[in-house]
Amino acid sequence: MSDKSPSGFLNVNKPAGVTSRDIVNQVQRLFGGRRTKVGHAGTLDPLATGVLVVAVGQATRLVEYVQQMRKTYVAKFLLGRHSDTEDIEGTVVEQSDATVPSEAELRYSLPPFVGQILQRPPVYSALKVNGQRAYALARKGESVQLDARPIQIYSLELERFQYPEMQLRIECGSGTYVRSLGRDIAESLRTSAIMSELVRTQIGAFHQSNSLDPLLFSPGYLQSHLQPLVMATNELTQIPLDSHQQHEIQFGRSISVQTHVQDEFAALDANGHLLAIMDRSQSGHWRPKKNFCVAD
Repeated sequence: MSDKSPSGFLNVNKPAGVTSRDIVNQVQRLFGGRRTKVGHAGTLDPLATGVLVVAVGQATRLVEYVQQMRKTYVAKFLLGRHSDTEDIEGTVVEQSDATVPSEAELRYSLPPFVGQILQRPPVYSALKVNGQRAYALARKGESVQLDARPIQIYSLELERFQYPEMQLRIECGSGTYVRSLGRDIAESLRTSAIMSELVRTQIGAFHQSNSLDPLLFSPGYLQSHLQPLVMATNELTQIPLDSHQQHEIQFGRSISVQTHVQDEFAALDANGHLLAIMDRSQSGHWRPKKNFCVAD
């Protein structure tokens, strides 16, 4: 690569009480400020903790692939309560006449929420309505209408239940609002729920068990813990290229590759380093969509 600036992914264990942007800003300062691009793959609210994948340098071009990876959460909810934000950080109202479900009823309610389902996002979200963030409109007291969207829930497990608290383990796809999932499960039981705690334990191959503590951050520490660009492509087909193919894509040229892949694949060198994301041209050849080995 011609770009010698820091590049790679940091698997950060975000603490409660700080925003995802706070972590990004901290990393950017330690890498020398604005001359180094830094972003993240998947926002965690200040209430939430756990895996926050931070992209540095060239890795920022691959954020979309990390965002598409499966995510695992452990979430706690308080039943019989509701709030404007659907979590404990909003205005919480306790229902005096709330239905108290049994553990059996709660377990029985979960299977319909597994698979592809429609979910209405929370009003207090970063989704845009007529060019403005939904949460900004909600804070002004304006009425916000968000359409239900398809999401994917791969697994949903009740880990603990002692009324009013239930704890769920959730494996889901991108775009899922965990607090809204708790809301909808509670509504199916004729009650309400707010999220009281959220831990993201995994995004794809990024696990909380080997995530980084922000209290330990220093330039050298971060540099030594950068994970390679290829980590973003674990869910793509990975194909090694020969020296001639590598030379061609270095100059942005199309190449011929024998593969059954229809849309895109990750091109690697002999050492497993990411060279490019390739997609198919109309002629049937493959061209670099995101090129990480551009010639000087």
